[in-house]
Amino acid sequence: MIGTLVNVGAVIIGSAIGLVFRSRIPKRLFDIVFQAIGLFTICLGLVMAFKANNMLIMVFSLVTGSLLGEWINIEKGAEKLSDKIKHKLGKKDDASFSTGMITAFLLFCMGSMSILGCFEEGMGKGANLLFTKSIMDGFSAIALTAAFGIGVMFSSIPLLIYQVALTLLAMFFGNIIPEAIITELTGIGGILILGLGFTILDIKKISVLNMLPALLIEVLLCYFFL
Repeated sequence: MIGTLVNVGAVIIGSAIGLVFRSRIPKRLFDIVFQAIGLFTICLGLVMAFKANNMLIMVFSLVTGSLLGEWINIEKGAEKLSDKIKHKLGKKDDASFSTGMITAFLLFCMGSMSILGCFEEGMGKGANLLFTKSIMDGFSAIALTAAFGIGVMFSSIPLLIYQVALTLLAMFFGNIIPEAIITELTGIGGILILGLGFTILDIKKISVLNMLPALLIEVLLCYFFL
């Protein structure tokens, strides 16, 4: 798990540096950083989405996954968790806390580097990919924290859980998971990140968290039809 631990540590350190910059950034610079992150998020989402090869599976997964997520109401559960953390930190009036934590988690976890890196380490092939990802996430955490605040630092908790779970999955089942599934997961992850970009830029609020079950449905469909 060394790769994941280094990755989480990089996010925490980057967030700490970002907090220092946040207190010194004038509002007009704060606004432009916010917009730059939103545009980057949309660009990243498009690049990832175009990697998908089976659009029919993607659309069906998104629709059914979104309906399932809306029924469970994942977003409401995440907001309750965020409110509890804010309350303990004495930041009940910090509206950007939840946005920062959710945005950072999705950006750090939805990419192919996260999936492939965990699979490589879980299958005993080393953690070089996760080390590279750690550098990228560390710098990203600086910018995200400068824009959204301390909520970004707390994204390290679900990041740790997510990547540990992927690594353990790879340890036991890595050899039987086709590369095509990882490719399709990257594509649908790109759609979710694209929706996140629209939300950041206030173009349209997208309930991205409620769409997360689409990832699981896509895996199941890929197993049966690819």
